[in-house]
Amino acid sequence: MSKVEEFEELRSLLFSIAYRILGSVSEAEDAVQEAWLRFDASPTRPDSTKAFLSATVTRIAIDVLRSARVRREEYTGPWFPEPLLSDPYQDPARSAELADSVSMAALLLLERLSPLERAVFLLRQVFGFGFDEVASAVGRSEAACRQLLVRARKHMEAGRPRFEADRRERQELATRFFDALKDGDVDGLQSLLAADVTMVGDGGGKAPQLARAIVGADKVARLLGSVFPLLVRIDVTWEAREINGQPGAVFRDRDGKVLHVMVLDVLDGQIQAIRSVINPDKLGHVGPVADAWAVDREVRRARRQGS
Repeated sequence: MSKVEEFEELRSLLFSIAYRILGSVSEAEDAVQEAWLRFDASPTRPDSTKAFLSATVTRIAIDVLRSARVRREEYTGPWFPEPLLSDPYQDPARSAELADSVSMAALLLLERLSPLERAVFLLRQVFGFGFDEVASAVGRSEAACRQLLVRARKHMEAGRPRFEADRRERQELATRFFDALKDGDVDGLQSLLAADVTMVGDGGGKAPQLARAIVGADKVARLLGSVFPLLVRIDVTWEAREINGQPGAVFRDRDGKVLHVMVLDVLDGQIQAIRSVINPDKLGHVGPVADAWAVDREVRRARRQGS
């Protein structure tokens, strides 16, 4: 098997590792490409290509994350991961861990960990690597990696997100939510929301966004019920999609360009959190990006005309 064939067989795994460490599709793709360049430039073939490439992409991602964390501390408003419409890596033996670890809630929880803790937790807990492989990947002893894992587990389990186990029921609730959204049905929306539901958006200062998180079923339902019928009026559409393993939707302007992505956290038959990624820098991989400011002006105009 050629180097290219070996690499392509592992590409989905490498991307999945890098994305979970970085929370960025574009940075994960760059890390995978850099791992290929290093593999291709190596004069010898490693005993285990999987171990070599996994370690390489992990080290690259850790280095990128260390610099990215400084930028995230200076980020305007809440920071969310770049939305992932599908996880290319499939492993039936670890499907539950893979699904949980890619959710927005889990990725935000991973932000509390140091880069090393994050890498050790993901490689061992999610991808099932042996401690010898983890140690090689992060450049620490096996004993040190065991300690890092213990600390990481404590952080993760303290705030570990839980989700509706039945995917069909979760999707049915999301369908009812988006139907009510389209109709501006405030009562219908409120019936689907947890009492302490939170709605928040990530615009990064580059798109219209909420000044602060909206908390409470009544407030969230009224805001959604007032805004989204206006979006329908100016020909904004949305398509239901699974995003980061959770129900959500991709919103598009009248030209089909991506306006924003919305993700729902569902638990106990209710929506616990609504997160929107509006920052255009985080949407390019989904498709051509809309001018959110222009759409916002149209919404304001439609509101004035309707009042």
